[in-house]
Amino acid sequence: MLSSTHLTSGSDYFPPSLPPLLDKLPTMKMLLLLVALLSAARAAPPTCYSRVLSLSKEITESFRELQTSTTVDSCVGTLPRLYLDIHNYCVLAKLRDFVAYPGCDRVPEVNELKEKARSLYTILISYCRRDLVFLTDDCNALEIPISPPIEHSITAS
Repeated sequence: MLSSTHLTSGSDYFPPSLPPLLDKLPTMKMLLLLVALLSAARAAPPTCYSRVLSLSKEITESFRELQTSTTVDSCVGTLPRLYLDIHNYCVLAKLRDFVAYPGCDRVPEVNELKEKARSLYTILISYCRRDLVFLTDDCNALEIPISPPIEHSITAS
């Protein structure tokens, strides 16, 4: 028969080194959960192609907004057209020409756009040089952009 003197509390059953570990368990669980969430959030790093594609779209959209803005300087109308297709080899010359264009240096939005264009050019000729495949070298295609296809929504009439 066991007497009450032989019954001990639950912590007496653990070796002396385990209670501090059990005290840290919630912290370790939180740390493990944080690591799992961070790894799931960015499962794969952006590829050269995805980075170049997103930056070219961002530049093209910024240029469109700049062209339609009424609050910027009138010199913006004299800027070379900036439609970028990263699948076209002529995009390199287009970026070079845009960055080197001497007009509108006093307009901060244009300088910001030129910096983005310079970054894209650097990525194309340095970091992603071997990863990208140009499908065409039709420079005229960059002068007259093809409008994106119109998406038809399916709605009940």
